[in-house]
Amino acid sequence: MIPELRKKFNKEFKEENYNSFLNDLNSSFKYPVDFRVAETPVFLSDKFTIELFAACEELSNQVWQKEFLLKCNDAVPPHLNVPGENEFPQFFVLDFAICASRHTDEVGMTDKDDLGNYHPKLIEMQGFPTLYGYQYFFEKKIRKYFDIPDNFTTYFNNFSGDDYKNLLKDIILADRNPENVILLEIEPENQKTRVDFAATEELLGIKTVCVSEIIQRGRRLFYKNEGKEIPVERIYNRVIFDELGRSNVKPSFNFKDELDVTWISHPNWFFKISKYSLPLLKSKYVPDSFYLKDLDGYPDNLEDYVLKPLFSFAGLGVKIDVTEEMLDNITDRENYILQEKIEYAPLIETPDEPSKVEIRTMFFIKNNKPILVNNLVRLSKGKMMGVDFNKNKTWVGGSAAFHRY
Repeated sequence: MIPELRKKFNKEFKEENYNSFLNDLNSSFKYPVDFRVAETPVFLSDKFTIELFAACEELSNQVWQKEFLLKCNDAVPPHLNVPGENEFPQFFVLDFAICASRHTDEVGMTDKDDLGNYHPKLIEMQGFPTLYGYQYFFEKKIRKYFDIPDNFTTYFNNFSGDDYKNLLKDIILADRNPENVILLEIEPENQKTRVDFAATEELLGIKTVCVSEIIQRGRRLFYKNEGKEIPVERIYNRVIFDELGRSNVKPSFNFKDELDVTWISHPNWFFKISKYSLPLLKSKYVPDSFYLKDLDGYPDNLEDYVLKPLFSFAGLGVKIDVTEEMLDNITDRENYILQEKIEYAPLIETPDEPSKVEIRTMFFIKNNKPILVNNLVRLSKGKMMGVDFNKNKTWVGGSAAFHRY
């Protein structure tokens, strides 16, 4: 998006540097990286960065209104409602597609001079953590192997890497001993995001524990470390209930009990700030979205919409070729939304075809206010961002976006 930086990066790119970069990432932590890492970061123009900030501010201001959050209460299935909910989650992310501007005049002609401009369009949001630990180290690794200008950063709001690390510690640990804080997951050693768990352990000194390894005694939880039972006081929650329902692993404690622990973030926020919330947002940065259960009829241009299950994760169950027959056959209509399709711009020049970009803006919630702190990006050359749509392709996968500060 900054032509001179893109040309310079591509011209100087060496496969051996990229391989060294990957080897470093894969050998620095307890686990390797189990997802594809792109050959390039993204360089955001000043103009796009300003608009991205505007989109984040507008949407986060809408979400963090009590009236908005009250409308999300029904998102939590009664049988999955966990006691002890915090007033706000500690983490919040907004996923944006980067789209080309397509302004048209009154006779429907596209302004050709505007095609080089880009704008963010919301894809999804979540009140749930993402790769907060991994991205801290990723920024350092990419600088080590590639020429990133000194006046460019992945961080926002004047954060440095140290500022980011310190606030992450403050939010997850608070004033507790790291020994009494755990990262909770389902079979963490088998998750594709396990490198983030390892990075978080290194940053914070906490342990990652499987839901099946927790010991419950009344209201208190414990885990074993070298044979010793350690009390759990705070839980950095990475458990996705949708996955828990599909897993053979069963928790050794009851999520629905009143427990003497603090959740970071509380499990209910996975449902409340999610695809469920999208139809409640009104903004030029948000595609038209509808609860399927509320539709008496379908849009005439159904081919311009995607069908999304409300509480799946990582794109599972999304249908991009929607038909009336498909919609008519859905019996649990309350669990789906119909969302206007987003056209990603193929904007990153690569050795073959250009890549499309999705940028995840990462927030901390501190003193009940969202603070935009960092980002991660995914590059794709397929119809969707997922691995299945990018097999045997290069210059796709996970990375980060740098902007001028």
